[in-house]
Amino acid sequence: MPRGHVTTVVATFLGLGITFQPPALTAGAPVVEVEETVYAYTPANNGAGPMWCSGSTCLIRSGDVVMATGLETLTNTPPLNNCRWTLWRHDPKGWSRVAADTDGRTREPSPLAVLPIERTILVSANPTLRPPGQEGGGPAQPVLLAFSLETPTESPRRVPLSWRGTPEFTEHSYRSLAADAAAGTFVLFQNIGYTHAEWTHGTLRPQPASLARGRLEWPWGADYAKPQPVRICYPNVALRGSAVHFVGVSDIIEPNPAWRAFKKELTGKEWDYEFRRLFYTWCPDLKTGRFADWIEIASREATCGWITPGDLWLAPDGSVHILWTDRALDERLQAKFYPNARQRHALNLAIVRDGKVARRVTLASTDDSAEIPHLARFHLTPTGRRFVVCFVSGTDRQGRRVRENRLIELGPDGSPIQTVRIPLKHPFTSFFTATPRAGSMPSPFLDLLGTPVDTPNTIGYARIRLETAEDPGTPRPASP
Repeated sequence: MPRGHVTTVVATFLGLGITFQPPALTAGAPVVEVEETVYAYTPANNGAGPMWCSGSTCLIRSGDVVMATGLETLTNTPPLNNCRWTLWRHDPKGWSRVAADTDGRTREPSPLAVLPIERTILVSANPTLRPPGQEGGGPAQPVLLAFSLETPTESPRRVPLSWRGTPEFTEHSYRSLAADAAAGTFVLFQNIGYTHAEWTHGTLRPQPASLARGRLEWPWGADYAKPQPVRICYPNVALRGSAVHFVGVSDIIEPNPAWRAFKKELTGKEWDYEFRRLFYTWCPDLKTGRFADWIEIASREATCGWITPGDLWLAPDGSVHILWTDRALDERLQAKFYPNARQRHALNLAIVRDGKVARRVTLASTDDSAEIPHLARFHLTPTGRRFVVCFVSGTDRQGRRVRENRLIELGPDGSPIQTVRIPLKHPFTSFFTATPRAGSMPSPFLDLLGTPVDTPNTIGYARIRLETAEDPGTPRPASP
């Protein structure tokens, strides 16, 4: 990944017709102000974990208020529903738990969002409907809880959710929560088996109410040996007004019969899930419930590769910026099925305009195991600068081990301006950010919540300052 010289860029600030010149971000400029443990946990051994809802977030910032949801494993409770959600708040003394589920059991972590004008935190829960003591999965009931931003220790109120019909929700929700801070609205998606996702769109302004509800059908895999719906999981979802944007990765049992048989010889398992195709769709107005045809943003289908969704950002001009990482091939199958293919790891950006991919940018890549880019997220600052934060592992050109988080500043067209290392003592292998997709505003602080290296079964937090105090004349938008 290049560590090049900073160039001066002039861009339009959030569509307000104001131009700025970003201050130089020199090597070492990100200042780590806080780096600490939030909580430790016991693995639940139920197939999920605290970072499992990676397409949403478990971290929000509203002004100086920073809060997070956690996942606690219950003792003497069999999986799969052997966890409960917890709610945490940060202050100068560190992290403290301010709330926890007292009457529900669940499998997955609970995404959250903030509606700053309403001074409300939304927590998405999915409690099981099975009696205590029963092992396995089963039916569940989505719940949305509203906490006061000022007094989160008070009992939350339930936000009424309206669904089309009576969907058969289960403990495997793959749910996604997004919010529009300016409009005071939210949207919640929750998967139903391998066919579709149910969604509900609501508001808290002036009081809780349902605005729309519907169903998102998965793309059709017509080219598979056995045509089938392509279930989409771990999506990044963004809401603006009544428009929603949705991008996620295919998650189905290996559809290639020859590859599936070969994998069974290697693993002894009847199944193996593939994550090889990145799909995007959008709905201009949820009140109509009509989503556009799916667009395949990227694919590693030809060589049994791997794709991980990263993030999605809605630009002021309406363009959709999509981040993902990919691996070109599964090396276990290379000699037998595609011997001439070459391995490649990359961090990619696509810009979609009017339903078409208008631009593609490779932000980092390697053709070997040198410095491999992993999970990446966007971060916006109040002055309009845009960054990508990612984790990098492998070895450098001198053969030294590399495990670090890096910050890539982007120009207006998505091209990387420069890359610097974030000087964390314990870099994050996987992490959430305080994203605008969940109602957090652009901030001079990059907040990270996730899994630090060399600290198993621990969730950590870091606050990194990217900019100094704002110029009083710098405009602050009402919404990203």
